[in-house]
Amino acid sequence: MSTLGFVVIVILYATIGLMGAAGAIFLVRNFLGPKGEQVFYGLFLIMIAAFYLAFAAYFGSAEAWRVEVSAVVLFAAFGLFGTRLPIALIVGYPLHGLWDLLHELQAHGAWIGFQPEQLTAIPLAYGIFCLAFDFCMAWYFHTRRDEWAAAWGTAAA
Repeated sequence: MSTLGFVVIVILYATIGLMGAAGAIFLVRNFLGPKGEQVFYGLFLIMIAAFYLAFAAYFGSAEAWRVEVSAVVLFAAFGLFGTRLPIALIVGYPLHGLWDLLHELQAHGAWIGFQPEQLTAIPLAYGIFCLAFDFCMAWYFHTRRDEWAAAWGTAAA
């Protein structure tokens, strides 16, 4: 029964991730112009990556700090570049989703090259939610890249 329960939770979190992406797209697109939208999503990538620092602190994962800080720095770079270069968001968000999935797999005992203490714990199915959200957002960024480039007066990447 626990496997069935987990499958239901995964489906629910994936659905909520997709719904969250749809809501974010609708709100941000309607309240910000193309430039503001792109900048927002670049800065948002930094914020969602920083959740892992909060998780490391909350769950007391002292050994995970080095790995998590390194990942946050990497995603912060993608986010900062993404404020002007759509390709950084198109690549950075799915990488973040895969980072989330890595944590999810580690939480369920899958060997992924990290020792259990090297990655911080995350709430159940959080990685599934983020994977769905991040991949949906990357697809959306791909569809917006030409309009964002036009708003900045540059050619799309």
